[in-house]
Amino acid sequence: MYCLICGNLSFSHICKKCKKEFLKPSFYKRVVEKDFEVYSFYKYSAIKELILTKHKFVGYFIYHILAQESFKRFAKEFKYVGQIYSFACDDHIRGGYSHTAILNKYLKSTFITPIHSALRATNHVNYSGQSLQFRENNPRNFKYLYHPNIDAIIVDDIITTGTTIKEAKKTLKKNGLNVLFALTLANARE
Repeated sequence: MYCLICGNLSFSHICKKCKKEFLKPSFYKRVVEKDFEVYSFYKYSAIKELILTKHKFVGYFIYHILAQESFKRFAKEFKYVGQIYSFACDDHIRGGYSHTAILNKYLKSTFITPIHSALRATNHVNYSGQSLQFRENNPRNFKYLYHPNIDAIIVDDIITTGTTIKEAKKTLKKNGLNVLFALTLANARE
């Protein structure tokens, strides 16, 4: 197969050289509401084409690579007193896999336990390319299906307006969780 970035022959969808050159994660902080931060590993423009693969079968492989390069590295370095549970925003399976579930899976570490299928949207409207007004008028209506009174991290692939993450946080807090922060692959506001 060929590397999706450089086009050279590769054993993976992205070759080792391109992983090293183009997928080295940084750490961007965005405050979405008072005392609540979202941390992203990449600028959206830097990995836009890779993120858009989530709508295709190849996205399954690309999201594993992106998660290994960012979320897995984060989890390896992260330290915390106690246990944290990570929840992917709507990890409902569409097109054969869930891209947010893949990201969440790679957070597994001594301090972080990924929980799957516990933060579910009951409204499956597509936000891609939609305005803030549209997003606010069509909330995800999350339903929480796990234990109360735990520390939590929210996981999503992109933060655009912050609407989804703020709604997820509100749902988790309403169910007694202490939401520490959110992690995303990319920040669309650069």
